[in-house]
Amino acid sequence: QTGLRWVCPQSPLFLCITSGEIVVNEVNFVRKCIGAEKSHDDLWGKLICTNFKVSFVTHEALAQPRFQVSNRLLGEHDIPLACVDQVVTVNDAKGKKKVLGSNQKLKFNPSELILYCKDFRIVRFSFDEAGPEGAKKVCLAIAHYSRPADPQLLFGFELIGTRYLGSSEDGLNGARPAGGSQTPLFACSSDWDREIKRTGAAEWRVCSVNQGYGVSPSLPEFFVVPASLADQDLRQYAEAFSGQRLPVWCWNHPNGSALTRMAAITDPLQQKRLDQRICNAIIKSHPQRGDVHKADLDKNLPSIQQVNNSLVRLRHICVIDPFEETEEKWLSSVENSQWLDYVRTFLKHSCDVVYILEGLNASVILQEEEGRDLSCVVSSLVQIMVDPHFRSLSGFQSLVQKEWVMAGHRFLDRCNHLKKSDKEESPLFLLFLDCVWQLMNQYPSAFEFTETYLALLSDSMWVPVFSTFLFNGPKHHDFLEDKKITLGEGEELCLPPVWDWSQQLSITDQALFNNPIYVGKAAPYAHNGAVKSFRRTKVSWSSTLRGTPPALARNGLQGSQGTLPRRNSLAAQLKSDLFPVRDVPESPSERFARDWFSGPADPQGLLLPQLLPSHLALWRLYFLRWVPEAVIPRGGPVTAVHAVSQLAHEIETLQSQLRRYKGPTPGSTPRASPAGGPPGTPHAEPSRMFFKAGSLYEPSPPPEFLSSSFPFTPVGNLCRPNLRGTPISKLLNGAKTWLSTETLAGETA
Repeated sequence: QTGLRWVCPQSPLFLCITSGEIVVNEVNFVRKCIGAEKSHDDLWGKLICTNFKVSFVTHEALAQPRFQVSNRLLGEHDIPLACVDQVVTVNDAKGKKKVLGSNQKLKFNPSELILYCKDFRIVRFSFDEAGPEGAKKVCLAIAHYSRPADPQLLFGFELIGTRYLGSSEDGLNGARPAGGSQTPLFACSSDWDREIKRTGAAEWRVCSVNQGYGVSPSLPEFFVVPASLADQDLRQYAEAFSGQRLPVWCWNHPNGSALTRMAAITDPLQQKRLDQRICNAIIKSHPQRGDVHKADLDKNLPSIQQVNNSLVRLRHICVIDPFEETEEKWLSSVENSQWLDYVRTFLKHSCDVVYILEGLNASVILQEEEGRDLSCVVSSLVQIMVDPHFRSLSGFQSLVQKEWVMAGHRFLDRCNHLKKSDKEESPLFLLFLDCVWQLMNQYPSAFEFTETYLALLSDSMWVPVFSTFLFNGPKHHDFLEDKKITLGEGEELCLPPVWDWSQQLSITDQALFNNPIYVGKAAPYAHNGAVKSFRRTKVSWSSTLRGTPPALARNGLQGSQGTLPRRNSLAAQLKSDLFPVRDVPESPSERFARDWFSGPADPQGLLLPQLLPSHLALWRLYFLRWVPEAVIPRGGPVTAVHAVSQLAHEIETLQSQLRRYKGPTPGSTPRASPAGGPPGTPHAEPSRMFFKAGSLYEPSPPPEFLSSSFPFTPVGNLCRPNLRGTPISKLLNGAKTWLSTETLAGETA
């Protein structure tokens, strides 16, 4: 047993299973297709369906060098059933194809099985040597178990009965494991108290009116409200709001303005009175009694159905439509999917909210029908742009826990874990992660974590053992109590949160989360052989419009003196593109952005994204990681990460040597030495870098397995017709111009 994982030797092929996992059906002599046509690179083995995953077990290895993150819950060829979007069976001889649903019959013997996955993978298995009845049974089993009819049929509920029994003092949403994640879960009042103190929200208080979920089932038991609102008033107001979702506090700006969210008021007779009462309470909580602005997200942002339709179009473009038919219009097809338009829209709206909070020193109410979908995206993006705490790894995880999980985002419905209604499905969390990636792409030193972390966090939505992504809100005791498991005194059923990454990844693989160029609160430097920390003077997070020294205001793009322009020398070249000359008068928020872009960016200060189409890119690592045609061997951004990580590792080593050279301070107790070392020799601190330098001053070349898809591999996860003879293959083989298909066809002839 390794954590939750068991190695079960059944037959010569080993299957890794998890506690509570059972084998439902299996078939031998199955071929996993690596290429589009029958290939000597294909793998032979056993296809197994359990109540948790689809597993392909083989003794054979792929021919080419590769690297893949090793998930402790999943094998190399495993697919969680929650990740399966469509199960398609094919009979080549009869020319038949059928999309299987739960409890459906299959009238022909399948020769192929194609699994379309929610993480953009397409996996194909061939049954040309397998028994027809066994192939049919395993296909039907996969279709049935990938579409559970009830939440309690999700695998997480099988897991709780065998492993996760916690103390009631640990709160909801999983116990904090010893030595694991210390991410606050915001299931108790103390976590909210700490966040109030961290942000300086002195005129706000933790409210316990919803204890036992007596007011609203979709709000947490503890949340933050203006100190001037009494509990009895909140109980009275709740009935007038959609879902009884009272207005709640999200975050406080250092200038005292607050970011809040609110559901729609369903009683028109109380609309004006409640609006005025809530706004007055928020104004009283502001030290300068600043105004309150309401942002109607339902009017200004795309609907959840529009976002979902956009991702469906993007999936077809990226992984389903043949490249040889679409590559000449590929970029325009991506644009027509509107995915990047929606990313831009959410970022732009978040910038407008930042302007109100920071530029106008006013509070903001984010209002939507239920207050648990679009507001999750905007609220989170605003806090990331303004508060550098949420750009650290621990801060980002606490942000998702606070603004998504405990705010009642409907992960069960939006992920469509039960495959009940496509109308309720919407990839809002993926859209949020894409927006965060756009910010990371423009300000790479401002984030402690990497795009690999974002991709793995998104993939964890489809591993149904974590409470983080399994429910429609913080109230899920009714699901857990129905398991009828006998509990000891002080115990309750718990599911682990995703933030305990040791459940999925080794310590070595978790190093992939660490950004080697992150500029944190303190930057170490050496002075006369001593390692010190350079700390910025204690100023507010951004200097824009809040007491900026005149000398700093003149820096950047204005004049020839002062500091270098932000974003290096490209800023001056992009100035005309960023703010083109036009007849329409400049809005205050645009003037705010222009003033900010005129100065150098501080990784620990306010961040505003550049929003022109040339500044926003497709998130390649997520959307194209399984596409062999898009892979750049020993290329892509990861090659720069590899080089910088080695440099960061060398710096860590030199710092350790400097500490050893300086020795212990007078009067200090010598530390225990490593095995065999003299007393006082410092312990070698483990490096945060995944890529390490072989020796000082001699960085190693990129390994063979490194590619633009690292740390994922597309091999065996997508089967397309060959690329030979298409325009992109001509270009890669040395063509100097991008020729049309007709021109290339004539040239070939």
